[in-house]
Amino acid sequence: MSKASVILYITVGILVLFLVSYSPKNKTDHDHHHHHGGGHTQHHRLKLRSSFNFKPTRHDPIPFDPLVADMERRREDKEWERQHIDHSHPELAAHDPAPGHESQPEWEDFMDAEDYLNDEEKFNVTDRLISLFPKLDVSPTDGFVTESELTEWNMQSSAKEVMHRTQRDMDVHDRNKDGFISFSEYEPPSWVRNSGNDTFGYNMGWWKEEHFNASDANGDGLLNLTEFNDFLHPADTKNHKLLLWLCKEEVRERDSDKDGKIGFEEFYHGLFDTVRNYEEDNHNATHPYHDLPEGPAKQLFSQLDKDGDGYLSDVELLPIISKIHPTEHYYAKQQADYIISQADSDKDGRLTLAEMIEHPYVFYSAIFNEDDSDDDYGFHDEFR
Repeated sequence: MSKASVILYITVGILVLFLVSYSPKNKTDHDHHHHHGGGHTQHHRLKLRSSFNFKPTRHDPIPFDPLVADMERRREDKEWERQHIDHSHPELAAHDPAPGHESQPEWEDFMDAEDYLNDEEKFNVTDRLISLFPKLDVSPTDGFVTESELTEWNMQSSAKEVMHRTQRDMDVHDRNKDGFISFSEYEPPSWVRNSGNDTFGYNMGWWKEEHFNASDANGDGLLNLTEFNDFLHPADTKNHKLLLWLCKEEVRERDSDKDGKIGFEEFYHGLFDTVRNYEEDNHNATHPYHDLPEGPAKQLFSQLDKDGDGYLSDVELLPIISKIHPTEHYYAKQQADYIISQADSDKDGRLTLAEMIEHPYVFYSAIFNEDDSDDDYGFHDEFR
């Protein structure tokens, strides 16, 4: 760290200590009162997730604080292990009635973790933000956290969680323990097997050999950890073969007349709405079609239809596949945008340490909704 950066952090630190010493409890109480629209003031209580979704096709929220992420990871591992035993060794589960699924030691561990988070002597959110700020403010180190820095922080946290879950699944499927997974070793997850062959997963071939082979980047018939991670999370792959497979599956899913390609009507009544929802930029309003309801869709369709035959092939879907299947970067940026919108007091598009300390609970409440919809994402307060 440069001498200028050290001086900058010392200056900011002095300001922060002044803010903290002047009224930390009154400030958080005021934030709570304002956020919930009135009522009696009370201190926030931090909560850990109590339910987990083990579908790899579903985006999982990642806590801002690595310490909280570690606590939730341990909790998730325990629940995953319990479910795995129920599936792999049903004879053991059969002797354990349903109430036993909430075993007292596991519940006590969870409550202890929450008690730890809510003990200001052990876990002080202001101290945590002060210690984490220099790790976010890195590009450049200038006393501000930008959207790109916060997005990168979220991306790193997400990558760690995703790889942890992939390694956990690989340990199960790698039956001969050689560090690779063959197609014969792989078994679709129970939620796919139990849902029938007419579900989204089976119809789109997510658990079929073609998907497996597309994930096999080096073509050796086996998946290493990176390839298996791509297999479970194809939207984030850099493997062109797997991205093309994802496009082929979209054509297969959207091709209502089964001619092997996507016409404009099939595009307009399906893919276009999906793409538009994730577009970061508006369509050009000066396009000749702008007076017609289908104008923007026709504009995008024309841009994608490189050979001008009036249809979209799998290759022609490649430019928009990341908008049909958003990557982790999309969610990381979405969460960063939300945090900045809530904590950026002077609305300059970046955060100072003082602003973060002014709005501490924004960083411990911004998570995605945990509902049954795979497409409905939003934010809610994790404090009750």
